[in-house]
Amino acid sequence: MPAHPAPTIRAYSPADEPGWIRCRALSFLGSQYFDDVLPRRPDPAEPSVALVAEDPDGTIVGILDIGVEGGLATIDTVAVHPDHQGRRVATALLEVALPLLAGTGATELDAWTREDPAANAWYRRVGFVEETRYLHVFVSEGDDTTGFTTPDGLGRPVLAFLHAPIEREAEMRARFRRVHVCRRYVQPLGA
Repeated sequence: MPAHPAPTIRAYSPADEPGWIRCRALSFLGSQYFDDVLPRRPDPAEPSVALVAEDPDGTIVGILDIGVEGGLATIDTVAVHPDHQGRRVATALLEVALPLLAGTGATELDAWTREDPAANAWYRRVGFVEETRYLHVFVSEGDDTTGFTTPDGLGRPVLAFLHAPIEREAEMRARFRRVHVCRRYVQPLGA
């Protein structure tokens, strides 16, 4: 496989939206977020940090969006194109983003992820610590929908995305086919 030159890390611009969507979709396709596809980039919370990693040919190969609310900065999206994973693209994006958060008032950076080993290892490697966890439960065709109700005129649920406490993991896994542990990672800022 030919070596890729290091991408340029720069601020996101509205013209990057098609590349942002493509990079995110391709990155998420191989993860437990495979069905979290967006047709457009969401408007970020302000203040925010929005960065892209761009290859010399203009292809967006990495994205990082961080929104800030009060003292908390949250990674809303971090994604690396599958052909560029393992090349420190996400780490380079984070290294550029951290100093940009200095003037926002944020004192803590957090992120949420599921059970993908590479994502969890990356968060730990770049200084995050797991703080809490809960369950993402998907109810779909063939799952036990006993107890679910719908408004009059609607049939039984076909697809639902729910949260559950981690203490109910065994029960949820016995009842539903798609259950993920969702972890919150945190890292202090400005220390």
